[in-house]
Amino acid sequence: MKRLPPLPALHTFLVTAQCCNFTRAAQLLHITQGAVSRQIAGLEDHLGYPLFLRQARGLSLTREGQDWLPRVQQVFALIEEGVQQVGARSATLQLKAPTCVMRWLLPRLMEWQALRPDVPVELTTTVQHGVDFRREVFDAAVVYGAAPNHGLQKLKLFDEQLTPVCAPQLLAGPLPLQQLADLEQHMLLHPTRDQHDWNTWLSAAGASLPRQGKGQHFETLDMAMSMASQGTGVAIGDWSLIGDDLSCGRLVTPFPLKVSTGQAYYLVWPQGSASSTLQELLNWLWERACPAMRCD
Repeated sequence: MKRLPPLPALHTFLVTAQCCNFTRAAQLLHITQGAVSRQIAGLEDHLGYPLFLRQARGLSLTREGQDWLPRVQQVFALIEEGVQQVGARSATLQLKAPTCVMRWLLPRLMEWQALRPDVPVELTTTVQHGVDFRREVFDAAVVYGAAPNHGLQKLKLFDEQLTPVCAPQLLAGPLPLQQLADLEQHMLLHPTRDQHDWNTWLSAAGASLPRQGKGQHFETLDMAMSMASQGTGVAIGDWSLIGDDLSCGRLVTPFPLKVSTGQAYYLVWPQGSASSTLQELLNWLWERACPAMRCD
C-alpha cells in the first residue's frame, strides 16, 4: 500500500494551484520560493506524475493537477470544518440534571445565557438522580439524594422540603383546605407511584392516606406540579423547587408544615476538571439558590 503524501506538501500544492505562481505562493505561505518549488517537486515525485506545467509566463495545472485540486480542496475544507465543530463542542458547557429540578434550574440557566451568550450551555435531562463521570461526558451535573462523595467536587443547592401545593382556585373553592381531614375531599397527586412523598409528609403531620382515597400518579414531579396548577388536585411538592410558582401565584401552600427528608440537591463535577467558565456558572447557580432554602 502506497503511503499518503505529506499534508504540508498538499497544502503547498493547494495554495500554488490557486495562484499558479511560485513567488506568490511563497508569499502566502511565508516560506521561500525555493521551498515551494522543492515541496511541489517532492509531491510530484511521490505521486509519479507532474502537477504543473512550467511555462515562461508562469504555471498551469496538468490534467492530473486539475483532477487533484478539487480533492485537495475538499480535504482541507473537511479539516477546517472539523476544527470549528470540535472547538465549538469543547467551548460548550455540558450539564446533566434530573427532571425534578427543572422548574428551578431552567429559568436560571436561561438568565445565565442572557448574561453570557458567549458561553453556550447544553442541558441533558434524565429521570435518574445521579451521574457517572467515568462513563458520561458531562462537565457537571445536578444530583439529588444523599451527599455525594467518590472524589467529586460539590456545592449544595438546597435540602428537600416536602409540602402540599395546589392552585389558588382550589384553595378558595367549595371544598376549602383548612385542615388535614379536608384532603380526603380532593384528588391527591403523586409524583411517584410508591406514594412515598405524601406518606412522609402526612406521617410528620400526624395523619395517614385514606386507603380508598382518590389519587393520581405521575412519572415526574414536574407533571404533578403542572396538574396541580390547573386545579386538578393537591400535589406534594418540594418547597425548595417551587419558589417561582409560589411567588407568581400559580401555586399556593394550604398548610404551613414543611418536612425535611434528609435528601438534597447538589452541583457536582469531577475533581480538578472545572474550567474557569464552568466554575463561574456553578458559583452563579449556587448563589441563586436562596440561602433560606439551604440547610448547611
